Amino acid sequence: MNSESTSELAEWHEFNQETVEALIEDGSDASQAHTIEYHFASADFDALEKAAVDAFKAGFEVGDAEELELEDGEEVFCFDAVVERMLDANLINQDTDKLFAIAEKHKVDYDGWGTYFIDKDQDNT
Repeated sequence: MNSESTSELAEWHEFNQETVEALIEDGSDASQAHTIEYHFASADFDALEKAAVDAFKAGFEVGDAEELELEDGEEVFCFDAVVERMLDANLINQDTDKLFAIAEKHKVDYDGWGTYFIDKDQDNT
């Protein structure tokens, strides 16, 4: 991994920590597993498909690729690699490390992650 990639990965780790802290601070239930969706994109469908296969082999559920048009008119393909995780930055960093390496290998873009808020004050029974 080159120094630019190492720096970008460090930025993703910082993003992970800040996002987990914000979710917990806002009241998302840290005692429950969250559905984490890691995002990938590329204009090269074949490269993206190879990344999806590797993400699947790494234990993630992989969604179908979708085509999106960006603001500048460029069309890209994207997919999500999904897993159930606790809101733990260390676990998410481990996922990020694996998935970022897959993105680098196939020269596609790793574009972070998202999840759904789980209200800890809501009665889930």
